[in-house]
Amino acid sequence: MVEPWVVPVAGPRVDGDCVTFELADPQRRLRGVRLEQELGIAGDELDFGYDGGVGRWVLRLPRPPVRRMEYRLRVRRADGGTETVNDPANDNRAPGAFGEKSVLELPGYAAPAWLGSAPEPWVPSGELAVSTGAGRIEVEVLSPPQQTRQPTTQQTGRLLVAHDGPEYDRLAGLGAFAAAAVSTNRVPPFHLALAAPGPRNERYSANPEYGAALATRVIPALHDKLGTAGPVVLMGASLGGLAALHAQRRHPRGVAGLFLQSGSFFVPEHDECESRFRYYRRIIRYVASVHRAHRFSSPVPGVLTCGATEENVHNNRLMAATLRRQGYPTRLYEVPDMHNFTAWRDAFDPHLLELLNAVWGSGDA
Repeated sequence: MVEPWVVPVAGPRVDGDCVTFELADPQRRLRGVRLEQELGIAGDELDFGYDGGVGRWVLRLPRPPVRRMEYRLRVRRADGGTETVNDPANDNRAPGAFGEKSVLELPGYAAPAWLGSAPEPWVPSGELAVSTGAGRIEVEVLSPPQQTRQPTTQQTGRLLVAHDGPEYDRLAGLGAFAAAAVSTNRVPPFHLALAAPGPRNERYSANPEYGAALATRVIPALHDKLGTAGPVVLMGASLGGLAALHAQRRHPRGVAGLFLQSGSFFVPEHDECESRFRYYRRIIRYVASVHRAHRFSSPVPGVLTCGATEENVHNNRLMAATLRRQGYPTRLYEVPDMHNFTAWRDAFDPHLLELLNAVWGSGDA
């Protein structure tokens, strides 16, 4: 809903090395406007100035080192109250776990090609609700259809399990990506298991009960239902990436690969800002134990992706180096975006494809 003080103007402009944001307020009903972003821009550079000549709040910044930028505006009203809103001058929005944000796409950004050519998404082929020591874990399975008129699924032993699966599917199009990749033979057919997070912070924060539940209850239940038996690939973003790594190291049997996006591999020297998080100490203790280990007996291929300027990039660099030292064939890709589902979506091609083909063999083979 557009507030009565807003007179729309053109959206953000990119002129060479400068980005300009504007918010019209001809009657100056606002007392301030501030840019909210996660690029690490210094706080004293985020306040808009009022240009009485044009009746607008204006902010000019150096062009950020990303190809797309998600942001919101924090406005201060005459009564002193504040509110965070999307940019009324910009219709480009991105969904997220905590609501929509305005998006500035900079020159050079292009959405993945598979978005425009994806076939019909796979339909659910099964649902599970597994009672475990970490609580009830719910999983929806998507499977590729047969290339016949029979309403059955392709027989495949391959399985990709995604933490935050429903969110990955809804906000990053994971199911549509899987359908596009398999239909074009870029990866062999596989089942996609979308694991719902439940009490996410508790489960995904290096929780031994959850790791055991995933490895000893959920994955075996999926194998039983699907008739599969082969090792699986685990994926997750943020805390979900940490949970995937934790599960593989605690219960390596049957896990064949890891796709970890912006993993929350907290270390005190880089992540003190997270110290108020309830499970921070458990995470740093576990991550420290990973870094201390000289070797690991069951390394698997791994691909990490992370925004080049997001807070987690430092701990992801450390983790990638540690995993390589311990024998994991691991690559880290720093992408020109931030900590959000669109950034994770844009990294599926080619980086998730790279991992799946490394584990399962080329889709063209």
